[in-house]
Amino acid sequence: MRVVCVGGGPSGLYLALLLKRAHPAHEISVVERNRPYDTFGWGVVFSDQTLGNLKAADEVTYQQIVESFNHWDDIDVHFKGRTIRSGGHGFCGIGRKKLLNILQARCESLGVKLVFETDIGPQDEFTDADLVIGSDGLRSRIRERFAEVFKPEIDVGRCRFVWLGTRKLFDAFTFAFEETEHGWFQAHAYRYDDDTSTFIVETPEEVWQSAGLDTMSQDEGIAFCERLFARYLDGHKLMSNASHQRGSAIWIKFPRVRCEEWIVHSFTTAGRLAAVALIGDAAHTAHFSIGSGTKLALEDAIALARALGDSRDIDGALDAYQAERKLEVLKLQNAARNSTEWFENVDRYTAMEAEQFTYSLLTRSQRLTHENLRLRDPAYIERVESWLAQQSGVASAPRPPMFTPFSVRGLTLDNRVVVSPMAMYSCVDGTADDFMLVHLGSRAQGGAALVFTEMTCVSPEGRISPGCAGMYRPEHAAAWARIVAFVHAHTPAKIGMQLGHSGPKGSTQRGWEVSDEPLSEGNWPLLACSPIAYGPNNQIPKAMTRADMEQVTADFVRAARWAAECDFDWLELHCAHGYLLSSFLSPLTNLRSDEYGGTIENRCRYPLEVFCAIRAVWPTAKPMSVRISAHDWAPPGAIGNTGDDAVEIAKLFKAERCDMIDVSTGQTTREARPVYGRMYQTPFSDRIRQEVGIGTIAVGAIFEPDHVNSIIASGRADLCALARPHLADPFWTLHAAAQAGYKDVEWPVQYLQGKQQLERNLARAAEMKDVPSASG
Repeated sequence: MRVVCVGGGPSGLYLALLLKRAHPAHEISVVERNRPYDTFGWGVVFSDQTLGNLKAADEVTYQQIVESFNHWDDIDVHFKGRTIRSGGHGFCGIGRKKLLNILQARCESLGVKLVFETDIGPQDEFTDADLVIGSDGLRSRIRERFAEVFKPEIDVGRCRFVWLGTRKLFDAFTFAFEETEHGWFQAHAYRYDDDTSTFIVETPEEVWQSAGLDTMSQDEGIAFCERLFARYLDGHKLMSNASHQRGSAIWIKFPRVRCEEWIVHSFTTAGRLAAVALIGDAAHTAHFSIGSGTKLALEDAIALARALGDSRDIDGALDAYQAERKLEVLKLQNAARNSTEWFENVDRYTAMEAEQFTYSLLTRSQRLTHENLRLRDPAYIERVESWLAQQSGVASAPRPPMFTPFSVRGLTLDNRVVVSPMAMYSCVDGTADDFMLVHLGSRAQGGAALVFTEMTCVSPEGRISPGCAGMYRPEHAAAWARIVAFVHAHTPAKIGMQLGHSGPKGSTQRGWEVSDEPLSEGNWPLLACSPIAYGPNNQIPKAMTRADMEQVTADFVRAARWAAECDFDWLELHCAHGYLLSSFLSPLTNLRSDEYGGTIENRCRYPLEVFCAIRAVWPTAKPMSVRISAHDWAPPGAIGNTGDDAVEIAKLFKAERCDMIDVSTGQTTREARPVYGRMYQTPFSDRIRQEVGIGTIAVGAIFEPDHVNSIIASGRADLCALARPHLADPFWTLHAAAQAGYKDVEWPVQYLQGKQQLERNLARAAEMKDVPSASG
């Protein structure tokens, strides 16, 4: 096979040597536009895991790289005059030039043909190539040539950054944050060889311009950075190796590259058919704050070389490579998006104490969690847990963050776990019967601090299905009072009622039937903000008149009064997921031209009217929350609510004495295209909490105690609501305490013997893990 790698960066060189080593008969060429051994940039970073991948792929290259590495375990965060260190992270740094030298020499020793100072343009031919590799980086000519197939998307970040070097040798990966009259700047610094460290300075575009860096010469800009970060440089200078750039051009914005396809199966070049594959930055980029793009490039090369193997089916091998790497890169790019947003919005977090600021930084991508950090540095996590316990008003002895108390208005919750509202579709004419008593009662016994009812409908027409719970008849209130009394008498938990109206999503089948589809018979008329059906088979709802609004508001007020009489501890208003009040908030479902449509203030007008009406009859000492869809996940071309809108919505509710925002996303239309992943909705909670200054409840793909601990310790939310985990295990919270070895949690006295046995079994299992297994 004849392979041409266009681009002599790490990805092209590493793929070439792997293919040549495995198949000496292959004709492998690397074509590079620059001179031999030319490179730009300073050091690159690998994790210990990446090193393991390199060792398995090619031992010789691995050994040469390792001999040139500078290794460190610690991260130092400098913030507001304090330095907090976290250990056990396992990083390695190497100069980019040194890495390229190693890869070039290894290619030459194996017989790879290296061609320098040859610039292949978008329309150039590839003589005799069977496979062309686009390894030509961020500004890939190969990607440009086949853009119709690859369908690239390039987003540019809002920060400016400059890549510098210094002779100051840092003994830890260093993050330094400095506030100026213009805003915050941050530095990312790490040592990569015996005499040099990388030093990246970053700040949002508006801060960069306000500081005048956009009009400074290169030397003036570097001098500005030296003054700003002088306390960390110990008299050392900052250096640039981009002398070819002029003025402020050395400050760039990070481009995030994504391609829908990475493969072209056949194209004609020099009279023959060839295939094309993208690797490295040509196919994708991930922000430098989560590690080197070089790591991704080398791992692409490993995967592609492995896929090609001995196969004569090039097309099949390329498809296998794309399927494997696109998934891995998607995960990393999602993490990078979270990390990028954190650094682009450092000012969100600067009101935090240094302890929480550092923890938030370390866990910003959501890849690194509480237990990951504990494995790396137990002493650091002990300090965090002690600090958080003290902030929560309890003794400063360390405890898992999820088991710290939380107070709002006159209510104190024993911990941070909430049983999320979950539709059971099991009521008869809206009445909560024995099933609901057992369902909610068992979960209240299970250790969660707050248990919510399912969305409880304020009128028969406001039900989702015939099986939904109601609060519109006296017998409903009596049934709920019985359940509340049980929770208060037999558990330490608090219980909240979520009130809502189904709107355009009403008159549908039960959840285990055909979800969101109309009833086969017995449908009732629907109301909504605008006459838009939720789906092709759903009925078109009536657009609400002012009289309809007044009636529905009265229904909510009656339900809230009865909830107070039942002695519920908490009230939540459901304004999410496409139900009635949500249909006003979203521009996808609000097409009104009156005072209830158009601007975000107008779209919020009726939900706020309802909120204020029920706040007026709800006891002042008891909290109220509002659940919103913080993002519509609108399909391309449609304009829906985004995180920016969610912040404004939260501000409006806060102004009307809302205590907390329960932050969900999506389900406002069937066309929603969510980006799923563990804790995928938590970044919206984080943003609302920091920018609005209101308490939040995080929901969505939170299913492990580790998730809850990470979210609470980082300040991304005050409470975590879990739904499906509590369906599988009513005692989820008590089991989490036992697994963590945390014994200061209240079990029902009837079940104490089970607690003791569970703790013994878990302790015994932990001991067995430490016993070496017998061989032979």
